[in-house]
Amino acid sequence: MSDTLNDCFKSPDALLRLDDALDTLAARLFPVVDTEDLPLTKAAGRVLAAPLCATVDNPRFDNAAMDGFCARAADLNDHSSTALPAVGRIAAGSAPEAPLAPGTAARIFTGAPLPQGADVVAMQEDCTPHPSLDAPETVTFPSGLGVGNFVRRAGEDFSTGATVLSSGRRLRPQDVAMAAAAGHSTVTVFKRLKAGVLSTGDEIVEPGLPLGPAQIYGSNRYGLMAALSALGADVTDLGHLPDRRDATEAALAAAGESQDVVVTSGGVSVGGEDHVVDAVRALGEVHVWRMAVKPGKPTTLGTVGRAAFIGLPGYPVSSLATFMMVARPVVLRLSGALAEPLFPGAFPLPAGFSFSKKHRRRQFVRASIDRTGGTPVVRLYPSQEPHVLSSMIESDGLVDLREDCTGVAEGDMVDFIPYSSILPA
Repeated sequence: MSDTLNDCFKSPDALLRLDDALDTLAARLFPVVDTEDLPLTKAAGRVLAAPLCATVDNPRFDNAAMDGFCARAADLNDHSSTALPAVGRIAAGSAPEAPLAPGTAARIFTGAPLPQGADVVAMQEDCTPHPSLDAPETVTFPSGLGVGNFVRRAGEDFSTGATVLSSGRRLRPQDVAMAAAAGHSTVTVFKRLKAGVLSTGDEIVEPGLPLGPAQIYGSNRYGLMAALSALGADVTDLGHLPDRRDATEAALAAAGESQDVVVTSGGVSVGGEDHVVDAVRALGEVHVWRMAVKPGKPTTLGTVGRAAFIGLPGYPVSSLATFMMVARPVVLRLSGALAEPLFPGAFPLPAGFSFSKKHRRRQFVRASIDRTGGTPVVRLYPSQEPHVLSSMIESDGLVDLREDCTGVAEGDMVDFIPYSSILPA
């Protein structure tokens, strides 16, 4: 697996557009996890590993879509009401005792099978039963009812043998419901991707511990672990490393044997105290993906031992934003999920700001939706600095400024990406 991943992560020499880089990765990457069978009660959020086919038709039989009365459409008048004798009662879960004789009607309830011969249902609110709804002897149908009125046809949702869920799908609640409706009590899914996360830097201290005069609390590792958990990974906290080559290499060597993917924060630049890249190179392969994107240009991909490696920037905002743009699609593909649009939840909104873009890289800026003026507009967070973590809390998402964008004028339409669409809780 390591050799194949090495080939997958090899990047072209040229500066890559983000879309091109992700298309290249999507074409090369493959699931690195085995499969398992799970009951539906534990399947939500997991990635389906095999197509799921229906074991039954749905609906299984023609049935009533409403409480009311069923009849033969040929017995009903198109232009005036029709009175018919009521000869039976069919409840949901009960099979009709006999076909519906011509010139008769039957009381029927939602979900109950239509008796042979019946092809129309009228709502009880539109009918007049005599002498009462509970014990009708005759029932008067309104005019204008045609074949199929309030009838749910057998197999109109799906038929036996049809593929109802494709492999590579991350199972949502509606997908789990579909699996059950198709007759499955278990599904074959990919096992959870084992993801280890570590952070680096002598200036970083664990939250809650005393701070030295030149130290700060580390947040990146915790944010990345939460992000990986949201994608369904089985996350291991690999802890925090000092800026020492020996410690870095030892930690990565162990992680490379126990994890499917290792994600790091910091230490991937070319500074004298940045040891992560050299340690990964000693243990596997390193490929710096030079992407035309801001933030995210120094993203590092490769392998360490048998595991894939994703090295992210050390600034808090850059770390999370780059995870959303680059690590997220890589992690999903390694987990068995099929490639999907980079930002499936993006939608256009008018800009309530002006912005000058001075480079040809694709840029993502933090922003929020302002609904106070009636028509929603997007407003930028006051600071776009990569260390201002509060900007990720006090904004709703990212504005996507593509490579050919030179600037934004107030009123221009921009693509807005809600955080919730790419990193759900």
